[in-house]
Amino acid sequence: IDIGWLDDSHLDEMLAVFKGGFPTTLQFSAFSRSKCAGIDARLDPDSTLLTWMEKEEQLFRALERHIVSQRLTAGFVTSRGEADVDAFVSYSLSVQNRRKSRVGLTLENHLEQIFTQNSIHYSRTGRTENRSKPDFLFPSQSSYQDAGFDPSRLLMLGVKSTCKDRWRQVLAEADRIPEKHLLTLEAPISKHQTDEMRVKSLTLVIPTPLQSSFKPEQRVELISVREFIALARARQTQG
Repeated sequence: IDIGWLDDSHLDEMLAVFKGGFPTTLQFSAFSRSKCAGIDARLDPDSTLLTWMEKEEQLFRALERHIVSQRLTAGFVTSRGEADVDAFVSYSLSVQNRRKSRVGLTLENHLEQIFTQNSIHYSRTGRTENRSKPDFLFPSQSSYQDAGFDPSRLLMLGVKSTCKDRWRQVLAEADRIPEKHLLTLEAPISKHQTDEMRVKSLTLVIPTPLQSSFKPEQRVELISVREFIALARARQTQG
């Protein structure tokens, strides 16, 4: 996501609502969506997802800049008045780790809202075999664990903001579902990797605005968020 600019127009409100600190990802995702007027996840779920992600990143970076700037201004000094290098390194690492961990959760949060607004049944991080936790199971964890439930009606979706070689983790997360789906914002992905994904029965879910960065022969293998929702709805109503 290329945020382009920081949105500090809501900084005072964020500082008041979140009491000058960092909220949970769920809280911040909900706050970010509330600042996106005229968005309809049912009419255009692909653009909606990217808009929500971009807005949240803009708002978060503005809040982060304010909080981190205050901490840097306060300085890192020991009780003896010496520069506290360890404290500075620890704080720096916490900033980096927060950035890394929140992006994946943010993507899941907004997808969850899109599925909800489209009346799609799902379980988030439901358990499957060997304590695996697919990001999303459709229509539910209980359906997956029901041996009598038709496996052709099941779907799973892994979610990774960037997949690199981590996409292979998805392959072992739901044994009852031979065809896996993975949503990512990484684009483009090499043809070598998408060819391997196809061989492994993994279908990429790429928001429509990002698909143009793939080669034409790759695009025929991709599906959009809208198409995945249609597939989930069809299986949800099947039988």
